[in-house]
Amino acid sequence: MTGGTDWQAWHQPYADADSPLSRRLRLVQRHIASWLDERSEERLTVVSACAGQGHDLIGVLAARPDSPRVHVSLLEYDAGNVAAARTAADRAGLSHLVIRQADAGQLSSYAGTVPADLVLMVGVFGNIPDADVQRTVAALPQLCAAGATVIWTRARRAPDFTPAVRGWFRDAGFVEEAFHAPADVRFSVGVHRFQGTPRPLDATGTLFTFLH
Repeated sequence: MTGGTDWQAWHQPYADADSPLSRRLRLVQRHIASWLDERSEERLTVVSACAGQGHDLIGVLAARPDSPRVHVSLLEYDAGNVAAARTAADRAGLSHLVIRQADAGQLSSYAGTVPADLVLMVGVFGNIPDADVQRTVAALPQLCAAGATVIWTRARRAPDFTPAVRGWFRDAGFVEEAFHAPADVRFSVGVHRFQGTPRPLDATGTLFTFLH
């Protein structure tokens, strides 16, 4: 990770319900809620990479009576965002969430959190080198349980890199369930389901390094 960006200030556009960041958040939350509605298991495992202040998961789980069955690990590098996420989780009555200060770019950070039924890569792929995106997608079978879902985002600044990302998911054993690319904004949201065979976690590996 690098230290150039103020990642707490980065969250400020969430205060504007019409901002692209808020619109993206609502799309991600909608897919999380739909995923929970479709899964009837008594225990579900979720891991969120570079989780920030946890708006996506906390915002959904706070309104659900079945939240205790969802075992969540939020991995976030910025100490201020970790504190904000913990405060938000406590206020929402979600004290069972595990919120760890950790570098999600290192596979060792996922030890004890995977294989997961839902993996969030939200706000990740647009902030790392393209080669790291490819490496991360190829490594997702190490993070996913059988039949897991991955929700990811990526800005479509020119040249649009999302077709390559979607192809890498296919190559890694995933089937695309949704892809949102609103015409009036640059963000995109993808939802992929894992149909391949999970792989053991190689805790010595590196997934990515943030550019900012």
